[in-house]
Amino acid sequence: MPRPPLNKDTTMCISLAAHPSNIGTRFHNYLYEELGLDFLYKAFTTNDIAAAIAGVRALGIRGASVSMPFKQDVLDLVDQVEPSARAINAVNTVVNDGGVLTASNTDYLAVQQLIDAHGLAPDATVLLHGSGGMASAVGTAFRDKGFQNGVVIARNPEAGPALAERLGYRWRPHVGGATGSIIVNATPVGMAGAADEGSSPFEASVVEAADTVFDVVAVPSETPLIASGRAAGKRVITGAEVIALQAAEQFERYTGVRPSEEQVAAAAAFSRAQ
Repeated sequence: MPRPPLNKDTTMCISLAAHPSNIGTRFHNYLYEELGLDFLYKAFTTNDIAAAIAGVRALGIRGASVSMPFKQDVLDLVDQVEPSARAINAVNTVVNDGGVLTASNTDYLAVQQLIDAHGLAPDATVLLHGSGGMASAVGTAFRDKGFQNGVVIARNPEAGPALAERLGYRWRPHVGGATGSIIVNATPVGMAGAADEGSSPFEASVVEAADTVFDVVAVPSETPLIASGRAAGKRVITGAEVIALQAAEQFERYTGVRPSEEQVAAAAAFSRAQ
């Protein structure tokens, strides 16, 4: 069933980011077309997040995906905050129900779903590289799933120890000789277009000692870290899986429709084929 032609009653959803990409726009609009939904998704940037969120409320925009650097600022601009956002003090999704704005964090929810889907055991040691917003979402998702033995690897002498303390994990400024059965990259290392896109945050010996290699970088899905994990015969979890699951959670919140796994996979592939 094709999407109805755009009209005065078409429901709009948006994204708000400092540097918008086409990934979310292509993902959501692909599924609107696939499912015949009278919705439209558009990416925006802004220098005034308070005014932008006020616009979401005033114009009846159904949903807003929120990216850096707005994820914390939005907390004070909404009416309700779900536990997923409260747990990490950061928002990536806002839903508008008749002028009442509810915030959640679907990155956190997606990571928890992947922990379950891949059968990761909570007695495993987690080595988490990063101390930013995504590292907080990933670390909190693991902590709340019962993973008590973790190490935060972060050079930032303030953010690193602070995240480790909040999670009840240890902190190290560098990987050094640390190993873990689950290693996670929550930094931009390996991201397409980054200065170190050809690098991995973990040395080969750390990958070899791990059971599971997890990289939250979505583009490319086959980062140097994921490639090394596959070559070493490890279980791998890709950033493409994270971004597809978190977007599917957003999609369901906006539309009330849960796409099938096959539809999500097709939308995710389409979103990356740019």
